Amino acid sequence: MTRTRRVFTLLILASLCAASAWAIERFPPPEFETDYVMKETTVPGPRAEWRQAVDVTVLFAALCAASWLVLKKRSRRGVFVLMLFCLVYFGFWRKGCVCSIGAIGNVCLSIFNAEYAAPWYVVAFFFLPLVFTLFFGRTFCAGVCPLGAIQDAVLLRPLQLPAWLESALRLMAWLYLSLAVLFAATASAFIICRYDPFIAFFRFGANPAMWVVSIAMLVIAVFVGRPYCRFLCPYGVLLRQVGRVSKFRVTITPDECIQCRLCEDACPFGAIDKPTVEWPQKEYVRGRQRLLILIGCVPLFIAGGAWIGWKVAPKLATAHPTVALAERVKLEQAGVFTDRIDASKAFYSSGKLLEELYAENDEKQTQFAVGSAMVGGWMGLVAVISLLRHSIFWKRSDYEAHRAGCVACGRCYNYCPRHRKWKENKALL
Repeated sequence: MTRTRRVFTLLILASLCAASAWAIERFPPPEFETDYVMKETTVPGPRAEWRQAVDVTVLFAALCAASWLVLKKRSRRGVFVLMLFCLVYFGFWRKGCVCSIGAIGNVCLSIFNAEYAAPWYVVAFFFLPLVFTLFFGRTFCAGVCPLGAIQDAVLLRPLQLPAWLESALRLMAWLYLSLAVLFAATASAFIICRYDPFIAFFRFGANPAMWVVSIAMLVIAVFVGRPYCRFLCPYGVLLRQVGRVSKFRVTITPDECIQCRLCEDACPFGAIDKPTVEWPQKEYVRGRQRLLILIGCVPLFIAGGAWIGWKVAPKLATAHPTVALAERVKLEQAGVFTDRIDASKAFYSSGKLLEELYAENDEKQTQFAVGSAMVGGWMGLVAVISLLRHSIFWKRSDYEAHRAGCVACGRCYNYCPRHRKWKENKALL
């Protein structure tokens, strides 16, 4: 890679990080000024039960079609057509709701809150792609997910990212998933739905910050293959892990690999594993030493992550409305907002109400302290496992689609001469 392309790649990645930073709500919105009116959130209206059943049926049919096109038909063109249909139906027609990615919040809330039960169709949207991935690989990502489709459609000049950089960026998806679970479990917010990077396009309306995120993500997707799917998507994290044990999966060649190397750079998502060469004996010794050191550092990574999570817990807790309200009332009682009309003072003039508010605030603060520490410890474990993988020698003799990273898009098929020969024989038959 030339120096210019390296600089260009770094600029794109910097933009990706900057775009994701826009999606973080630093402070709770104002809730107490009497002259302030919160804007209505642009969300699709409730649908009849039979319409939800139709959506689940379409999802099931699309998953079946994607699995057939990828594994049996081996047709990139068919996958692309299906991808455009799902982009129109689940994206623009259904306005991105309900989606399998956002369903994570509903499922988590129903698990941790006995008073809430996720609707059956939301549960279906969450579990159906996971079940299909368990048997057929990530065919949901191939042609059914509207978020993946809109990124795939604009990919024109893909750049290959170094393996170490891609592995590091994927930690953001783990963090996003962990925070989404934490906020949903504490009934604070569904951050996946709130900060969907493409919702501005699907619903033709969003606040200016989300428009910036949406446009920036699409611009990045022109050069970096599916940046949201690879580095931010929390549902993609689950699909990656299930895909590791899938019964069937994408194979670049329909029969045998002839080592032609034509597919070497065919995947814009870095999901093709190349044949390995034997490590020198010195490298084996160094690898074992690194492995032992990292294993010994596992408790340190977990403890360090837990400490960081515990320290940021008070900031994260302000995402809950009760905590944000309690903090505001405390500031008003301390005279910080004496120059304003304090509606909260009038509303909470009763000591009993204040006691209830502070009691619930303490409860939520405790939940966030425990939950944030667990998230931090988990992220420390994920980080050290990521490092451990780079210290282990994996032997391969053929070009293979990565079990976890392959999104089953079928781009690599036409690069393989054995695939083309297979298609010709099939046409003759």
